[in-house]
Amino acid sequence: MSLLITPPRTTETAGGPWPATARFGADGHAEVGGVDLMEVAGRFGTPAYVMDEADVRLRCRAYRAALPRAEIAYAAKAFWCRAMAAWVRSEGLALDVCSAGELAVARAAGFPADRIILHGNAKTPAELRAAVDERVGRIVVDDLAEINRLAALVPAGWRQKVLVRVIPDIEAGAHAAIRTGGEDHKFGLSIAAGVAREAVDRILRQPRLELVGLHCHLGSQIAAAEPYEQSARVLVEQLARIRDAHGVTLPQLDLGGGHAIAYTSGQTGLPPALLTSLATTVERRCAGIGLPAPRLTVEPGRAVAGPAGVTLYRVIAVKKGLRRTYVAVDGGMSDNPRPAMYGSRYEMRMIGRATHEGERDFTVVGHHCESGDTLAEAAALPADIRPGDVLAVAATGAYNHSMASTYNMNGRPPVVAVSRGKARLVVRREGLDDLLRRDVGL
Repeated sequence: MSLLITPPRTTETAGGPWPATARFGADGHAEVGGVDLMEVAGRFGTPAYVMDEADVRLRCRAYRAALPRAEIAYAAKAFWCRAMAAWVRSEGLALDVCSAGELAVARAAGFPADRIILHGNAKTPAELRAAVDERVGRIVVDDLAEINRLAALVPAGWRQKVLVRVIPDIEAGAHAAIRTGGEDHKFGLSIAAGVAREAVDRILRQPRLELVGLHCHLGSQIAAAEPYEQSARVLVEQLARIRDAHGVTLPQLDLGGGHAIAYTSGQTGLPPALLTSLATTVERRCAGIGLPAPRLTVEPGRAVAGPAGVTLYRVIAVKKGLRRTYVAVDGGMSDNPRPAMYGSRYEMRMIGRATHEGERDFTVVGHHCESGDTLAEAAALPADIRPGDVLAVAATGAYNHSMASTYNMNGRPPVVAVSRGKARLVVRREGLDDLLRRDVGL
């Protein structure tokens, strides 16, 4: 069922990296989805992930409006649970999964198999079997050996649709660890080395595989449309070469995702409206070489889930050092590893009480036994921040819950969905019993 979305009534609408329904008051009041965040902290504990359903739906609709003839496939790796599956399904999106686990969640939530795309540079035989058994819509081939392996799993009388992931040799992305479109990365098949051409040849010789298009993915946190337009031109040229070599016109072109979001008020993301030019680029290039325009697919993940999320922490200690003052919270790198991995910066606010003190810079750290467990350097927070205060951190909807760990045997936080003044638990907190259940003993 679709959610009716109305603009929030605000004393101060946060904007920037905060969810669409976030609002803050001078007295420390903070709410998302019409729900008081201090009530969430009290009811569900901290740390806790809060997801704004309205924000997710608004972003799904923005993509569909910007690219009305394209397929919008949500990238599940950004944030995934059965509630999220229900939201993106009801908004008419397709789905990109990259593991048997993500596929299992999708199917448990009733997500239609024909709207699912399976990715992965090293899919296991079990994952390929699961995808074939579920009859997912498309499987992205990322390795030559995968072709025969996959074909052997497809039952008689059935043809599995596949895409070939190619390397456009375009470097884009905010950090070296999240760039995937160049020749020196583990993803995709090289056009320059002829491996992509060999994959196409092999697939077309397999009677149980149906090649329907090409795929690429440039990286993550890309804040401009130009790299996507460049990759579109490269891939359209490859479609033309396949037509000329084999007499086959492929009907699909998947340009992946990686669209940037704002993590702080000083940053800008990549609004879906700026991607409208992609369809025009593809259509014009195809027209110029006499090729029917393929159906375009884009795969936003972070851009749908990221700004919808807020993480709540409770301050445990405030410790003054020689050069800096540390604010230690009850979470850290086990629930948000991105600062340690990528040097990512986040915007945070103290909520729950009024303060008449000015702001000063603090180093916000977690409670793990790791010197790199730092959530924010030079975070501007009230000078009178003290143990028991609650911090809200913006734009944590993507790659926080999905990359969380149990480091130091800390259970992973719950996910609380908020919508129209109500909060509900969609993923429960991982407790000590959960941690002990997997330990089979001596």
